[in-house]
Amino acid sequence: MVSTDPLDAIFAALADPTRRAILGRLALGEAAVMELAEPFNMSQPAISKHLKVLEQAGLISRTRDAQRRPCRLTGAPLGEATSWLEDFRQFWEASYERLDVLLEEMKRQKTRSAAAKRAGPQTKARARAKSKNRKRRKR
Repeated sequence: MVSTDPLDAIFAALADPTRRAILGRLALGEAAVMELAEPFNMSQPAISKHLKVLEQAGLISRTRDAQRRPCRLTGAPLGEATSWLEDFRQFWEASYERLDVLLEEMKRQKTRSAAAKRAGPQTKARARAKSKNRKRRKR
């Protein structure tokens, strides 16, 4: 079953490291197919297949200039993917903020508990000393 959701095509295209590298190169400016193939140990047909996937996802556009077929990065689909991911970023930020609050509260409770344990024997000793002082005063 082939998905018709543009986001599916975008993320499928971005799933491949070679295609992400091609997009990274195109972010610097347009390039011909052979220029894009140079950094990879791949044939021109293999690179062309990657470019076709990127083009079908709308991430790049190709034009014909005599013998050259320059490729250009198309920003709109990346904006759609970023927008979709933004909702999840906000969700995780809110979750991490709640976790931070919980951890701070746990630290405060631990500090109070440790302080109470340290104060415990001292408080008992003070109470005994006061009791002895009262008994002495009565005599």
